[in-house]
Amino acid sequence: MTHLLKALLSLGLTILLMVTPANATRDDDTYDGNIFPIYAGNGSLGYGQGPSLSEALRQKRTSVIAFYLDDSAISKAYSPVISAIQLIWGNAIDLIPITTDEIQGRPNNDPQKVAYYWHGHIPQVVVIDGQGKILLDQEGQVSLDEINDVISAETGISKPTDSLKIDSFNEYNSFMVKE
Repeated sequence: MTHLLKALLSLGLTILLMVTPANATRDDDTYDGNIFPIYAGNGSLGYGQGPSLSEALRQKRTSVIAFYLDDSAISKAYSPVISAIQLIWGNAIDLIPITTDEIQGRPNNDPQKVAYYWHGHIPQVVVIDGQGKILLDQEGQVSLDEINDVISAETGISKPTDSLKIDSFNEYNSFMVKE
């Protein structure tokens, strides 16, 4: 019995030592999970958690479509900006974060579908008015101020008067602070 116990303990210890720790890092293209809770501290964002574009257009609401990938360093770094849009504008707009995994290689000619607006690069931000007119369509690290200006002009709601910046909480999370 002691030999069997020693063998099981040895096997268990070997398995424990073989397991590598999970490492999430903002600076590489590895998949760490939904980027918004990990890198922006916002678990309420992610694919499928917001309204659909067709619903937003039916209700004639201003929408912000944010194209991203969970396994992209540039999307990870940009996730606090998308989170800030939700923080600043709340229910005044429809924020639609879309991971491009599901739409890659699927061209779409229907302006009621998000794939219609995607250029094939990430991140990409598209702001659409309630009629479906494109107000902003840019790829890359679009500044929060630029997005806020477009949303404010369209909704008639004043953008925040405080100067906001995205600060790092730790090596993973970021948050908004007043300057």
